[in-house]
Amino acid sequence: MRNDTDGCCRVCGYAPADPPWGVDGSTPSFEICPCCGVEFGYEDATPGGVRRYRELWLSTGGRWSDDSAPGDGLATAVRLQRVADEFR
Repeated sequence: MRNDTDGCCRVCGYAPADPPWGVDGSTPSFEICPCCGVEFGYEDATPGGVRRYRELWLSTGGRWSDDSAPGDGLATAVRLQRVADEFR
């Protein structure tokens, strides 16, 4: 069953136009998140992997990863609230 967090990056909470893990929530797109730089389906495949990647991303400043992609206007702390509980 999908919920509002399914359409967000498991690492940073960014909500791209297409769900990172597909409409079924289990088919990764293997695209790169423009916010944190994670590859959907690779570094975010397990809760432990998500937490490690997030910790590294935040330890380097939690900056927007893709300068060519427009930001979503949200503060990192606000965006992180979108992350599903199992990946926090």
